[in-house]
Formats: sequence, C-alpha cells, structure tokens
Amino acid sequence: MTDNEAVEILLVEDNPNDVELALHALKKNKVSNRIQVVRDGEEALDFIFGKDTSSGGPSEQRPKMVLLDLKLPKVDGLEVLRRLKGDPATRSIPVIILTSSREEQDIVKSYDLGVNSYIVKPVDFQQFNEAIRQLGLYWMVVNQAPIH
Repeated sequence: MTDNEAVEILLVEDNPNDVELALHALKKNKVSNRIQVVRDGEEALDFIFGKDTSSGGPSEQRPKMVLLDLKLPKVDGLEVLRRLKGDPATRSIPVIILTSSREEQDIVKSYDLGVNSYIVKPVDFQQFNEAIRQLGLYWMVVNQAPIH
C-alpha cells in the first residue's frame, strides 16, 4: 500500500445502518475518499496493528483518524481505545467515539483512556450529517497532526 492508497479514516461500527449513514455523510461532505470499515473491535485491532497477513505491515495500515463505536462485538470500543492510546506508535492517532451511549461512565472512561472527542450519535440524519461534516473538517483539515 502506497501513501496515496493509505487509509485516512477507519470506521469501526457494527450497525450496518450507521455504517451506511456515516459513509454517506463522509462522502457527501468530501471528508475522505479513503475509508476503511471494520465491523468489530478485533478487526479494528488487527487492521491497525497489522495482524492481517495480507497487509504490508502495521505502519502502512495506520489511519489518520478513527471513528469508534463503543458497543462492539468481540472486543469493545473501550478496549480498542485502551490499546490505541496505550501504544506509543498509535497514541497520536485521533480517536473519536461515535456512539449512542450517553452513559456518564462511558464518557468518563473514554476520556480517562485518552479519547480525543466523544460524540453521541444524533438520531436525526441532518444532525448526523452535520456532526460528521464538522468532525471531518476539524480532524482532517484544521487539526495539525504530528508527522510520522
């Protein structure tokens, strides 16, 4: 995988409707053309840390941003976040929790683990679209990330 093909956004979401909405919003707002979707936490960790034997290695798989649901099969979102923020090689990747959970303990735990932003999914499509647009604009355009 070359830099031109590198994934910009890793979307970790198990709900097919939410995946479709997020992809539509990202594409409509021209946030990114290179989006990888994984359906559970184990797949996300395998993608980022290079356990997928078909990949060229972990450093080539690192996205510029991770949109992460909390309630995932196999490995939950908090564990994915813990692993990403606990590894010096992936700590600087912005992780945005995009979840339906408004539980205070989830919010506190996410920030304790180093999440960059916590967003509760709007039910209304227009609100969801606007949230995705603003996320993409900030994290992919405005925010100055370190060069690796």
